[in-house]
Amino acid sequence: MNQYRNNGAIGAILDEYEKALTELENIITDLSYEELIATVDNKTEDFDCKSIQTILTHVIRAGYCYIIEIRKSLGEQIDFVERRTLNTVEQYKMELKNMFNYNELFFKDYPNVNLEENDSEKKILVKWGQVYDIEQLFEHAIVHILRHRRQIERFKIQLRE
Repeated sequence: MNQYRNNGAIGAILDEYEKALTELENIITDLSYEELIATVDNKTEDFDCKSIQTILTHVIRAGYCYIIEIRKSLGEQIDFVERRTLNTVEQYKMELKNMFNYNELFFKDYPNVNLEENDSEKKILVKWGQVYDIEQLFEHAIVHILRHRRQIERFKIQLRE
């Protein structure tokens, strides 16, 4: 990413989203297959946080879910994506790019969408119970990637000790 998008708040959201994904891709690039699939956290009850593979699977599915929640709030009839476990870092990197492209497509489909919504009745009630406007949901999506990138960094340290 060498150039910033020039479309205001939408450009900033997409730039930061892409930056977060690039940082995540850089962290996973040198993983071996064994490191990818190794169970690192045996104590967690959260299936999505046991290995780097489960974390990446979760991050990708969530990235699709956020935008699907937004599209549903705008009246689209669209299904959520299924969880898809992949077997290589390269497959995960490609699917992270596909997920980002799907998010970017939203702004091509809705170039004049209102990002901010002050009326709580018009905010998006997502399936996990939180209420967001579009900008807040994208901000959540970006921070979600950052949190899991950090988690993967910590897992790598544990795996390599």
